[in-house]
Amino acid sequence: MTSRDEHREQTKVIHAGPEPDPQYGAVSVPIYQSSTFSFENADQGAARFAGTDAGFKYTRLGNPTIRALEQCVAELEGGRAGLATSSGMAAISTTLLTLLNSGDHLIGTDAVYGATRVLAENHLSRFGIESSWIQTEKIDLVRAAVRPNTKLIYIESPANPTIKITDLEACAGIAREIGAAFVVDNTFSSPVLQKPFRLGADVVLHSMTKYLNGHSDVVAGMIVSREVSLHARLASTLQNFGGTPDPHQAWLVLRGIRTLGLRIERAQATAGRLAAWLQGHPKIAWVSYPGLPSHPQHELMKRQMAGPGAMISFGARGGYEQAKTLIDSMRLAILAVSLGGLETLVEHPASMTHAGVPRQKREEASITDDLVRVSVGCEAYEDLQADFEQAFDRIR
Repeated sequence: MTSRDEHREQTKVIHAGPEPDPQYGAVSVPIYQSSTFSFENADQGAARFAGTDAGFKYTRLGNPTIRALEQCVAELEGGRAGLATSSGMAAISTTLLTLLNSGDHLIGTDAVYGATRVLAENHLSRFGIESSWIQTEKIDLVRAAVRPNTKLIYIESPANPTIKITDLEACAGIAREIGAAFVVDNTFSSPVLQKPFRLGADVVLHSMTKYLNGHSDVVAGMIVSREVSLHARLASTLQNFGGTPDPHQAWLVLRGIRTLGLRIERAQATAGRLAAWLQGHPKIAWVSYPGLPSHPQHELMKRQMAGPGAMISFGARGGYEQAKTLIDSMRLAILAVSLGGLETLVEHPASMTHAGVPRQKREEASITDDLVRVSVGCEAYEDLQADFEQAFDRIR
């Protein structure tokens, strides 16, 4: 029988994590909906809090259902250990608070999820942490941004919402040269399409709200570490700040992961057809989709990823007013933020997900007023294309 490491990704997502429940043989991981766990005696309780007994004690500090999810995602990413969090931002904030101290400097992707940049520029800056947000797809700019106090390189690739791709291996090399940690937000790709640890990452992050859960009904995050020692530091921060998920939340994400391969395969196929059609549409100024040969990092995508994914950004001719008319006119695609669900979602980043980033910084990051972001779902391509067509017809 083959080991899990030899299985293909479509198989891994179904079987990753613990084996069926050893007590009753349940194939689905049980939901341990308990805030606390009993001890056989005082000595056992003391041993668990001392760390010499690995048993559970309190759900903020660990829970069997949550542990199963952590094991599953860590296995899929190829990391040593995972930490589930109550949201994607809890994963990001926990990581930054663990890896950065007062006086440290962070280099990050400029077109990053808006709240990530706001966290660094508006909040971490109050504690003496500096940050530079640059076009990390240009490796020479990454090198130029390095300072003596640079302690972290933080990459989101593909970037949100421009869908630009950064060379992860090259960034990992820079991080090693300067002794900095290298963190990759892998939300847009998922472990099915991209393996940052193979390219040198120290930590991989996910908003599990998105592709891993895949059903637009749970908010959660995940931190996966390359090394056990780093995992222990991250776990201490997470537990003390309290950003842990509840067991039912974790179970829902674990259930969603089992269909991850199928969902991405279907959505990616539709996205490729839709991007090619959009690129030739007279009411579209530009399209950013890594599967198109016209994408600036198309060749890098083919080397670094197993596929281009299902996220598309495009510019509506006529700017914001035309973009607004378009998204207001969609009937099948849903006007909502987030991504990675079964349904296709459209949104306007400049006025929605990235509204907290000042205009000048948004524009420097290519988050322009004409930009529309599409998370392609699993609907029939023909129905989705017809929906866009009728919406384009309303643009004059």
